[in-house]
Amino acid sequence: MKAEGADPNGGAPDSTVRQTPRRENYTGLVAAFGLFTTVTMVVGGVIGSGIFRKPGIMAAQVGSPGLLLCVWAVAGLITLFGALTNAEIASMIPETGGQYVYFERMYGPFVAYLYGWAIFAVMQSGSIAAVAYVFAEYSGHFINVPQAPPGLAAWNIHLPLIGDIAPFNDLGTKGIAAVLVLLLTAVNYLGVKFGGLVQNIFTIAKVTAMGLLVLAAFLLPTGGSLSNLTMASTSIRPEGWMLVLAMTAALQGAFWAYDGWNKITYIAGEVKEPQRNIPRGLIIGMLLVTAIYMLMNLAYGFVMPVDEMAKSKLVAADVAEKCFAGGGRWIAAAVMVSTFGTANAIILATARVYFSMARRNVFPQFLGVVHPKFRTPAASLVVQGIWSALLLFSGTFDTLTDTLIFVSWIFYAVGAYGVFVLRRKEPNAPRPYRVPGYPWLPWIFIIFATAYLLITVYNDVVGYQAAVAAGKSAIINSAFGTALVLIGTPIYFWCKGREKKHQASNIASS
Repeated sequence: MKAEGADPNGGAPDSTVRQTPRRENYTGLVAAFGLFTTVTMVVGGVIGSGIFRKPGIMAAQVGSPGLLLCVWAVAGLITLFGALTNAEIASMIPETGGQYVYFERMYGPFVAYLYGWAIFAVMQSGSIAAVAYVFAEYSGHFINVPQAPPGLAAWNIHLPLIGDIAPFNDLGTKGIAAVLVLLLTAVNYLGVKFGGLVQNIFTIAKVTAMGLLVLAAFLLPTGGSLSNLTMASTSIRPEGWMLVLAMTAALQGAFWAYDGWNKITYIAGEVKEPQRNIPRGLIIGMLLVTAIYMLMNLAYGFVMPVDEMAKSKLVAADVAEKCFAGGGRWIAAAVMVSTFGTANAIILATARVYFSMARRNVFPQFLGVVHPKFRTPAASLVVQGIWSALLLFSGTFDTLTDTLIFVSWIFYAVGAYGVFVLRRKEPNAPRPYRVPGYPWLPWIFIIFATAYLLITVYNDVVGYQAAVAAGKSAIINSAFGTALVLIGTPIYFWCKGREKKHQASNIASS
């Protein structure tokens, strides 16, 4: 008979977990999220800063409103394929920890650990930092953000084979972002229902603001024109292989905007009826996000010609300013609302991965303790918050996003292949949801992801060489992300060696 609070997967008993009449899994976390909150977690976790900040950069890369819309549609479709594939695994394994748990079951403990380490080192901590960074940037519309002296801001650290990191550039912006990260960490420390309520409120607010901007673009006398949606750039005309490279670079921005669809799987143990609600939440959520993004880009293109869009750092603000006086400040407030909610969603969900890893004895055990009062993975939240704040000082917004997207898509491809692994290893396991179009749909996603990663590496190296030739500091984002992930390899084997010595010592003493 197991002791009260024991982990049925073999972990150490947790004296802080008390029996309760509410439905709980073995982790002691409360199943508090229904389908509505699950959908808002998907939508809120995806829609953040990308749709407001990336379209101008993407327009400058492809030079055509039609191609720009095509990039957004392709990115949405491929991401939906990934979500549909992931949903089959999520319905099979509805446990807190999400893809970490999936990788462990598909590939074993080392690959699972490497994924969990990547989550901590760059993928989700980097997402938290990047989204908070944008929140802080647009707070400058309302407050005076002090910055470091030019000499200190220009100081950088050179990393061989990676590039230059300038920790004090945009110091005031990074400081505000760090405060936001720590504030939202505290919010989620205090309770999962409180965190879920914050998520619902801010997701509804951001989607409403975006809907109002779309209506303003098409209904107010803005001087917009349907011809803007078909008129290509007069100066940006990539062709042949250069067009492939340009569209791949633009996809990197779109994939950042779509990233976050898998975070709901991290809190599967806290979702009511997870076998039913997680697949439905993923599908409904991603269809809503794709529709919203296409409408937003149609609104941008209707109001602003592509050449003008290519020169805009914040397309949404410029479009809003064209629609009505003060629109720039209004959209800046909307961006802050959006990024606040997105940062909250990432913080809420991702700490559960480290919690799950600690319960499996591959992360420090204190990260797997449930807070006795608030019923949250408190220690995991705190450690995640501190590291995310530190990552803010590793580079710019684009450095953070390009690095984490590259690493994320490596694991997205490996995770999608896991559908084939599980169907072979566990052919008779219950599958409440099966990916449609099997095996073609998962293979399309895997092949696309592999090609995208290879071209991204090529783009990174070429871009770095061009920057160095021009005398500018630069970083190879794919190399930076890969290095952060590989750092976890010796840590894993050190932890496993220490565990074996501890077990041998216990046997000898007994």
